[in-house]
Amino acid sequence: MPGDPGREAYLAEGNAHQARKRAAADALIRDHAGRLLLVNPTYKSGWDLPGGMAEDNEAPEDALRRELREELDLAVADLRFLVVDWVGPHGPWDDLLGFVFDAGVLSAEQVAGLKPVDEEISEHRFFEIPEALPLLPERQRARTVNALQVLDDGVPRYLRDGVAL
Repeated sequence: MPGDPGREAYLAEGNAHQARKRAAADALIRDHAGRLLLVNPTYKSGWDLPGGMAEDNEAPEDALRRELREELDLAVADLRFLVVDWVGPHGPWDDLLGFVFDAGVLSAEQVAGLKPVDEEISEHRFFEIPEALPLLPERQRARTVNALQVLDDGVPRYLRDGVAL
């Protein structure tokens, strides 16, 4: 029965032993010319989509908005879900749910005011899509290619290790 302290304790105990998933959320952000925004993180090699890891009990879209504010001082109101990718365990990491959202096209004023404001990002740049894709790590590139296809066809995708099912 809902509200029963014994039942709530039982459910809390079950919850404490269930698996926890890591989640990351990244954004496709474009300028008026259709170029894709990439950031250069200081804590790993290569370029990446803007975004990052969700904190405990944080929704992926909230994590993305927080990361964009923290790293680029960018406020994004509207996000559209494009892709979720289940990434199996790899290296020292457990599995991960990687989300990609469309954060839209920035105005000329937003582009001009964009700057890294966190030590995790050394630089940012807009790239033509064919130039941007090879700069991304393999898993991120697969998610990005699929997310770009969703922009074209409007059909969100579920991926497993970067491959659409």
